[in-house]
Amino acid sequence: MKRTIIVVAALLCGTRLALGQQSAAEHIALGDKEHASNNIARALAHYQAAIKVDSNNVSALTKAAYDAVDLGEFDPSEQRRDTLYREAEAYSRRAIALDSTNAETHFQLARAVGRRALTMGKRDQVKFASEVYNEAQTALKLNPKHSGALHVMGVWNEHIMQLNGFTRMLAKTLLGGKVFGEASWDKAQADLEQAVALDPNRITHRLDLGMVYADRDMKEKAKEQFEWIARAPATDYNDIKYKELAARRLKELE
Repeated sequence: MKRTIIVVAALLCGTRLALGQQSAAEHIALGDKEHASNNIARALAHYQAAIKVDSNNVSALTKAAYDAVDLGEFDPSEQRRDTLYREAEAYSRRAIALDSTNAETHFQLARAVGRRALTMGKRDQVKFASEVYNEAQTALKLNPKHSGALHVMGVWNEHIMQLNGFTRMLAKTLLGGKVFGEASWDKAQADLEQAVALDPNRITHRLDLGMVYADRDMKEKAKEQFEWIARAPATDYNDIKYKELAARRLKELE
């Protein structure tokens, strides 16, 4: 009798797995494994499956947002890219509603909204700038050493400083004088330098720091970052693309 129960249990377990009815934790573990191997599409599918099993799973929602943005960043289809960014935004908002004390959830929302904004014109970007700023700042209040949130703030400052006269006036109106007045090239540089200091092997941090150095006509410092990227191994999903961008900017400087 005992042996029969064990056999039936094993068959039921096998059937459950065959039907793809893993628990949320099992899907997350599988997603983490795929993510570590840079199989981001498969990782996202597992995180999404985990969300179907448990729609209140903050870990699955946050990780799904992360990989959706990564998949969208260089997708040649504007429609797919926008869909992925919107999904990431929705996952992040859901995660924040469930746990507003998690710095990573606020960072992922800032990242998703920021990436989506960058696909738009400058005027439309300004409309999203306030939320990107607020979410990145919240992440940093919860975790002052969050390199990703520092990166977002660095890029935020950079893009505000790049606005032309009319768009800067529009930004000041939409953002409010206090927030708009906080933007500066010094802060863009300082935030990205700190992001690199906290996570020195992250190619994306060094790429945007190099961009800021180049924008500030600090050519030697920019070259140092782009040359470092050329030597660095590609470890994250989009690193190959980042290395190509760095190579182009280095060639322009030379």
